[in-house]
Amino acid sequence: MFKATPNPPDTSSIPYDPFLDPQKIKEATDRAINFYLNPKTLRGSMYPQKPNKIFLIDPTVDDETLLVEACESLSSASDLASEIASTLDTSQRKSMLVLQQLIMLSELVVNRVLDNQRVPD
Repeated sequence: MFKATPNPPDTSSIPYDPFLDPQKIKEATDRAINFYLNPKTLRGSMYPQKPNKIFLIDPTVDDETLLVEACESLSSASDLASEIASTLDTSQRKSMLVLQQLIMLSELVVNRVLDNQRVPD
């Protein structure tokens, strides 16, 4: 019995494409291997950590102003939690009221810190 093709057929393992650069293929392969087998080295080089400045608080703002803002935010959160709790059924209402109580306790702590601050002469 005669076989028409050799065993295995004579073909290159990678088909030739004039648009594919062998160096770029090697770099992409190395990145893929490093991503799955050694992710720490790749993440450090590809994605440098930059500080996020979206929610940056001005460092020149004094402590009292920051505490007042925190107190007002906690007060608003407490009111919102109370309003939401009034619309929920019994089991969920209890959880929301616990959350409101934690917010109120935090507000009391911030108010105490504000009360303890000395007013400059």
